[in-house]
Amino acid sequence: MTLKLTILTTAALLTTTSLSAVANAENIQHTQQLLSTRQCPQCELSNAGLVLADLAGANLSKADLSRANLSRANLSGADLTGANLTGASLNGANLSGANLSGANLSATDLRDAYLFNAKLYGTTLNTANVQGAIGVPEQAGTPEDFYAWGVTESERGNYKGAIVKYNQALGLNPDFAPAFLARGIALYKLGNEPGASQDAKSAGALFSAQGNTAGYQASQNFVQAMEIARKPPKTGGGGGSLGNALMGIGSLLFQLLAPF
Repeated sequence: MTLKLTILTTAALLTTTSLSAVANAENIQHTQQLLSTRQCPQCELSNAGLVLADLAGANLSKADLSRANLSRANLSGADLTGANLTGASLNGANLSGANLSGANLSATDLRDAYLFNAKLYGTTLNTANVQGAIGVPEQAGTPEDFYAWGVTESERGNYKGAIVKYNQALGLNPDFAPAFLARGIALYKLGNEPGASQDAKSAGALFSAQGNTAGYQASQNFVQAMEIARKPPKTGGGGGSLGNALMGIGSLLFQLLAPF
């Protein structure tokens, strides 16, 4: 009796597992349709394996691409309006000129993706991973979003990429003081001390006008540390003070979002 029960239980588990696998498997027919015609609106393509696929100009409007692997795929000019890209991987994908308006980009992997001239109206990248993404359009985020993405790039040592994000934040809000301070630090890291000094002073003036004491003090500390670092070592200058100041300001950069 015990053996029979074990066999029945095992069979039930295998059946459940098989059904689950079928439910989670990609729709091969729709995948083949997409690859052969590039016309697959409203298709069921969840979990599809489309790595390196050439889908330039494809019609994928309202398609279900949740958890699909589109890493390094060519989706330039593709129609992805209203598509479900929840949890999908678009790591390194070419999305130049693609229309992603109204698409669901929750937890979408957009690392190192190309987004030049992409349309992202009516969607959000708040929960997407855009680390290293190039050409993120301004309508894709708020000043706070671009600032946070810039800080992330700075932490990776990608100061040029960070400056692009800070510029976009300031393009959306010219009075966004944290972006001035963060850009100043990035400029200093790249050896542009005059630009860094100017940005730090602009940040300080804005922080002061906005009543942000912590931001103002951070800006002043940065300016003073740069001045000390310019002095010859024999007069007490050096990089130690600047390094400490940058470390303290770096830990504050994300916190500066709070008042906005």
